[in-house]
Amino acid sequence: MPDADAARAARDTIAAIATPAGRGGIGIVRLSGPRAPEIAQALTGALPAPRLARVSNFRDTRGEIIDEGLVLYFPGPHSYTGESVVELQGHGGPVVMQALLAACLDAGARPAEPGEFTRRAFLEGRIDLAQAEAVADLIDAASRSAARSALRSLKGEFSAAIESLAAQLIELRALTEAMLDFPEEEVDALHGDDAAKRLERARSTLETIFDRSRQGSLLRSGIHVVFAGRPNVGKSSLLNRLAGEERAIVTPIAGTTRDALRETIEIEGVPLVIVDTAGLRESREEVERLGVERTHRELARADVVLFVYEAGAGIGVEERALLAALPEQVPCVRVANKIDLARDVIGDASAVGVSAKTGKGLEALRRAILAAAGWHSGDETVFLARERHLRALARARMHLAAAQGERGRWELFAEELRLAHTALGEITGMFSADDLLGEIFARFCIGK
Repeated sequence: MPDADAARAARDTIAAIATPAGRGGIGIVRLSGPRAPEIAQALTGALPAPRLARVSNFRDTRGEIIDEGLVLYFPGPHSYTGESVVELQGHGGPVVMQALLAACLDAGARPAEPGEFTRRAFLEGRIDLAQAEAVADLIDAASRSAARSALRSLKGEFSAAIESLAAQLIELRALTEAMLDFPEEEVDALHGDDAAKRLERARSTLETIFDRSRQGSLLRSGIHVVFAGRPNVGKSSLLNRLAGEERAIVTPIAGTTRDALRETIEIEGVPLVIVDTAGLRESREEVERLGVERTHRELARADVVLFVYEAGAGIGVEERALLAALPEQVPCVRVANKIDLARDVIGDASAVGVSAKTGKGLEALRRAILAAAGWHSGDETVFLARERHLRALARARMHLAAAQGERGRWELFAEELRLAHTALGEITGMFSADDLLGEIFARFCIGK
C-alpha cells in the first residue's frame, strides 16, 4: 500500500456537532474517517445510498432511540474531507445533539479537534491551504463584501492567481538553469534579455496580487479608526453621526469621555471599528489621566487616525503639538468639525470640513477614511488575504527585487527566484511546516 494510503487507513474516525451551540430546528453531527460508515450503520441500522437522504431512528450503543432524523452518506474521495463522511441530521436541541455525539464516540469515533475536518480536506488534496482558510473567513465574514471575497477564494481564485505567478517563476527558473548549464556568451546574452523581461512581468503580476490582497485584508479584519484631538471638539458627536445612533455621551463639559468606546459600522461594504477616545490633554484627575493613556495605546494600534479640531479655531500651537505626537506610521485625516458655526475652515486646506450637528461633510469624511486606509472603491477582484499571506507576498516581492539586482550573476539570481517561489508556496500549502498548519486550523470552529 502506498504511504499516503497507509496514512489514510491509520487515521482515526472523528465526530463533532457541526451546527452552532444552542437550540435550533435542526442539528447535525458529522463523522469522517475509515470507520464512519460502520459507526453510522451501528446507530441507524443501515446506510442509505450515497448522497441520498433517508429517514432513520438514531440509537445509542444499548439500542435505545435518541432521536429521529435524516442520514446522508458521502463515500470518499467524493466528500468534503476526501474520506468517508456521514451526517446525522436530527433535532437541534443541545441534549439531543450531545447524546447523538456521545453515541458516535461510544461506537468508536473520537472527538474532532478544531478545524480537523477542513484540515483533512487539505491533507487529502481536496483544497489547498488558502482555500481552507477561506472556509473560516466565509464563516467569520463581517460584511457581504467580505463574504463574496471569501467565496471567491474558496472557489480557488486567489490560489489560481498565486499558481499562475508561480508558473511564471518556474519558467524563469528553468531558463536560468539552462543559462548556468550552457554559459556560452551567445546563449547568455540571448537568454539574459529574455530573463529580464520575464522577471519584469513576474514582478508586475506580483504587485497586482499584492494590491488586491491588501484590499482584501481590509475587508477581512476591518479598518481600526481612532478619533484624536483636544477635549470637547466633537469627537463623540462625530462617532454618533457615523454610527447613526446615540452611542457616546455628549455634554458641553470637557473630558466627558474617559474610556475608549467602540462602534462597528460599514462604509461601502468595508467593516470599520470606530473608536472614540478621551481628549488629549494634561490632567491631574486620575480617571481622565488613565483615559488619555488608553487613547495613546489605541492610537498606536490604529489603521487610520481622525484628528478632530474646531473649524473656527483652526490648528493652533496645542493642536500642532498633538499632531506631532501621533504615530508617524499611521495615516492621519484632519477633520475640521463644527463648520456650521464657522464662516471659514481655518487650518490645513486638506482637512475635511464636517458638522457633527447637521451631518454636513460626513460623506466626504467616509471617503477620506477609506482612502487613507488604502481602499479602492468598486474593486470586485480583491482577495480576502490574511496577515501571513501578506507577509509571504512581501517576502516574494523582496526576493524578486533582489533578483533584479543580480542579473549577470546567475547563481545568485537563481537563488533569489527559488526563495520567492518558496514564499509563494507557503500561501497555498506547497511548502508548509506542521506547526504552521496546527496554528491555522486551531482557529477554526469544532465541526468544521
